[in-house]
Amino acid sequence: MMTEALSLVLATVAGVLLGVIFIGGLWWTVRKGASSQQPALWFLCSLLLRTSTALVGFYLVCGGHWERLLVSLLGFVMARHIVTRLTRTLETSTYFAQAATHAP
Repeated sequence: MMTEALSLVLATVAGVLLGVIFIGGLWWTVRKGASSQQPALWFLCSLLLRTSTALVGFYLVCGGHWERLLVSLLGFVMARHIVTRLTRTLETSTYFAQAATHAP
């Protein structure tokens, strides 16, 4: 019973890590790809790398147990909210810092 609970907690943590890698990688790709000479290549390679990493990670985490897959997907969604909030805060503070340097 305790080992099952521990495996679910670890699966949730793994899902959060996979989500941070996936969503953080997307954020990084958008920032780098928008100013690149070949943005389509950036976005395609990023999509393939992020998706394959997430799929392999979920496969390894679940180990044939649907419960582990479910909680790791929940962790993935939680990571989406965490990364979105952190990047929004980072973008806002960067925007205000840049605006302050352009003040008269």
